Amino acid sequence: MKLSLYASETEDYLTCDEIVDFDNPKICRLSQSLFEQSNGELDFIKRAYEFVRDEISHSADADKDDVTCSASEVLEAGHGICFAKSHLLAAILRSRGVPAGFCYQKLILDDDTAPVLIYHGLNGVYLKDLDTWVRLDARGNKPGVNAQFSTEFEQLAFPVRTEKGEIDGLVIYPNPDKNVLTHLKEGKSRKELWKNLPMELDYK
Repeated sequence: MKLSLYASETEDYLTCDEIVDFDNPKICRLSQSLFEQSNGELDFIKRAYEFVRDEISHSADADKDDVTCSASEVLEAGHGICFAKSHLLAAILRSRGVPAGFCYQKLILDDDTAPVLIYHGLNGVYLKDLDTWVRLDARGNKPGVNAQFSTEFEQLAFPVRTEKGEIDGLVIYPNPDKNVLTHLKEGKSRKELWKNLPMELDYK
């Protein structure tokens, strides 16, 4: 497995905007707190990842019906779906100068009740100490889902079953996909969004 960068400049993975809004005071304070508890940058990345994975609920797991999108919205609400949680993790990391981007996998929503291919969002993060990019999935663990931080092997939330048409996304994008953002912003509720999850990306 070889990850590739969509943008050639590392600075593109450090930008602040309306979605990855790490200029938000609460995100700044959180990032600073996590950094102060850490033993170096690698430990900070692990702590930030585990905070978003464990302390921010996945909206479906928590049965929350409001839709969050920007990093600050996710932190304020305390929940988000996979895409939204990836926005928050990127914001926390970028706030401390850690390059972070976005990856997408195409997975079956539910084998039994919704056997349709939709996109799932996660992060690509640069580990300066190891001079390498890794993928981290902060979706949130539950029975059957056990994503972990590891520098030795990748342990994401879901296996990619190519025999079922699922596609692993190995490109790390600097910005959240525009089509994904449109679905999140136009979704009036999570239950409504669940009927219209992104099946295509704007990125080509």
